[in-house]
Amino acid sequence: MVIYFKTKKLQKLCSKRAEAIKRLGLKRGHKLQQRMMELQAAETLEDISRVPPARCHELTGNLQGQLTMDLDHPYRLLFIAANDPLPEREEGGLDWSEVTEVEIIGIVDTH
Repeated sequence: MVIYFKTKKLQKLCSKRAEAIKRLGLKRGHKLQQRMMELQAAETLEDISRVPPARCHELTGNLQGQLTMDLDHPYRLLFIAANDPLPEREEGGLDWSEVTEVEIIGIVDTH
């Protein structure tokens, strides 16, 4: 999967293990690195598990259109599908089997 980043600072955080551990702590830094490896290894978003531990899922409400993967509670890796145009299913919603590009937009507590 092709991965883009909202900012250079976020790219550094997600790409360098030492930076992630320094800024996020040991546990969250390791989880972030694990999630990044999962995204890099996936061909499409459908390859990412929707059940724990990754629990990749779409958000609703005012965060609709964004997706998350669990890090350590309550923090999540927040991203969006970056394909242009966005692949959609006939019945509506994002077609995960066609999403091959994502943009990391943050590490947040979505609760």
